[in-house]
Amino acid sequence: MTSVPPTADPAVESAVTEAVASGIPKALADLGDLVRIPGMAWPAFDQSQLQRSAERVAQLAEDTGVFDEVRVLRAAVPGTDEFGQPAVLATRAARNGKPTILLYAHHDVQPPGDDALWETPPFEPTVRDGRLYGRGAADDKAGIMTHIASLRAVREAVGDDLDLGISMFIEGEEEYGSRSFAQFLSDNAEALRADAIVVADSGNWDSTTPGLTVSLRGNARFTLTVRTLDHASHSGMFGGAVPDAMMATVRLLSTLWDGDGAVAVAGLTERDAPTPEYSEETLRDEAGLLPGTTPVGRDSILSRIWNKPAVTVIGIDATSVAAASNTLLPEVTVVISARVAPGQSGADAYAALEQHLRAHAPFGAELTFSDVDLGDGFLVDTSGWAVQLARGAMADGYGVDPVDLGVGGSIPFIADLVREFPEAQILVTGVEDPHSRAHSPNESLHLDTFRHAIATEALMLARMNGATD
Repeated sequence: MTSVPPTADPAVESAVTEAVASGIPKALADLGDLVRIPGMAWPAFDQSQLQRSAERVAQLAEDTGVFDEVRVLRAAVPGTDEFGQPAVLATRAARNGKPTILLYAHHDVQPPGDDALWETPPFEPTVRDGRLYGRGAADDKAGIMTHIASLRAVREAVGDDLDLGISMFIEGEEEYGSRSFAQFLSDNAEALRADAIVVADSGNWDSTTPGLTVSLRGNARFTLTVRTLDHASHSGMFGGAVPDAMMATVRLLSTLWDGDGAVAVAGLTERDAPTPEYSEETLRDEAGLLPGTTPVGRDSILSRIWNKPAVTVIGIDATSVAAASNTLLPEVTVVISARVAPGQSGADAYAALEQHLRAHAPFGAELTFSDVDLGDGFLVDTSGWAVQLARGAMADGYGVDPVDLGVGGSIPFIADLVREFPEAQILVTGVEDPHSRAHSPNESLHLDTFRHAIATEALMLARMNGATD
């Protein structure tokens, strides 16, 4: 491809914009149908729903009339006898020397959690105050429908003049760790090979300002078991002389942070990069920080979120409050999730964390590490034509210039895309805004953001369709 961003005829762009506007009601109706399907990849949930979800997405892809072939496929999970969850692969060969674009999203969703915390049922899409509420409404079924709706609009606007090569990969296990992702890429490399890849699974600066994600933190998640006794003992008989596992765990975990709440693990690196202005007031509003609670860490707020490591204890196995007794616990198990600064590998970060915990284990406590899950961060090369194309389409689709974003979260499979398709330019976009509450109760999609995201992607596709080598 040339280094110059592709363009489209003004009449074509006008037709695309009109097609987007007229197609929004159908896009919202189809999104609501998807939200009603509780497709969760964890084996504990009804797997027939995940298959149903994949088949519905495949039908939506088929009905666009864009693709030469649409299939529901599974790939093997490396190192096991299992297969991954159903994914949708739709392909259309490029014609007349046009480039090819790969569109990614995922149709599986997080479990809803406690239904009592939802103001409306999690799998019953509900519109109120300009937002669509429901599990997966933002993460990431809106990403799917952004692809589908933009393809419909471009097809309607250009008809038989659509020469752009298009592949669409809708994964079925992103929330479950993308266990078969790398194998799926390998199995279908030729069908997925593209000049540019759009990963529609990120967010925006706010509900009116688009964002292009140019950096992502990596991750290192693992289970840690702390053991001090070979059996439980009476806390009155031995307390004060015998260290129980909870005491050791609390002491050990406290060494992961310093007095400011910043990560205090030698070997975890930071990235030095500028960040936009972002106030503590905005942080409090978007994160739901309680009035008496202060932020943690040092330096600018966004540098803490985008460019520095973070460590969070996300799960614990110990005696529940309801079952508490006067007993010294022999062992406690926790799940630790670390976000890794862009530029450091997940493996190196995990090694630093394990070394730190072993070195700081109090009272000679025994430590066992298991269920290690690693992912590398991502830094976008912003010099390519695809980034320029995306920025221009966002400015026109939203009516506001985009912001280059770092994201504190992780999309580890992007490292697999980079490895399998090193020549492709990767664009990380999305439909979420800071109030979407993805993974949380009352997840929602801002409807105007959804409309603008569809307009943006449709313009991108139309402009790529006008590109020449």
